[in-house]
Amino acid sequence: MAKGLDILYEDEDCLVINKPSGLPTQGGVGVKVSLDDLLSELREPRPLLVHRLDKDTSGTILVAKNKVSAARYARLIAGREFKKIYRALCWGIPKPPNGRIEDPLSVKGVEKNSLTFYRTIGQNGEYALLELELGTGRIHQIRRHLALLGHPILGDDKYGDFMLNKKLRKEKGLRHLLLHAYRLTEATDRIPPLDVQAPLPDYFENFLVQLLPPIPLA
Repeated sequence: MAKGLDILYEDEDCLVINKPSGLPTQGGVGVKVSLDDLLSELREPRPLLVHRLDKDTSGTILVAKNKVSAARYARLIAGREFKKIYRALCWGIPKPPNGRIEDPLSVKGVEKNSLTFYRTIGQNGEYALLELELGTGRIHQIRRHLALLGHPILGDDKYGDFMLNKKLRKEKGLRHLLLHAYRLTEATDRIPPLDVQAPLPDYFENFLVQLLPPIPLA
């Protein structure tokens, strides 16, 4: 932990940080502290953002140490040469248990093709733990796709089931969006490839154990 940031990986070109839920990636209206702000205190020169995570999503985020690396990583991410793998706890059991969601999503009023792959890795008949991979990078894509599929992520106060969230907040202490950027892996010829995992936050893991004891947490 450095300057309040949990650094999962570091080399001469980049850092991979485990971003906490509730921390915006960048500044904006009403934002007092962002990841970008904290990066300016972490290293000199300041590491550069090359992609983003939603404020309420926790987990792996890559930052570059210089402009050359930033351009390279931005190009690789845009070309889908980095896999972004997430874990989410949702209401209901997807059918089929493994598949793809291809519902188009609106981006600034324009419908855009969108693709999310999902795999059910545990369920108890009422809730399911999913592993998800982005095929495209639309804003709030996983949250929107799962809501459209009828399986909203627990704790999602924008696209989710508000009454269910209220019930789980009261009965089980749900306080966070249960979506975590679990793994970031490079799909290039680099040896060894960058492959970094972020452990589930304590609140996510504790909620899983409470709700779905049979589900493996590794």
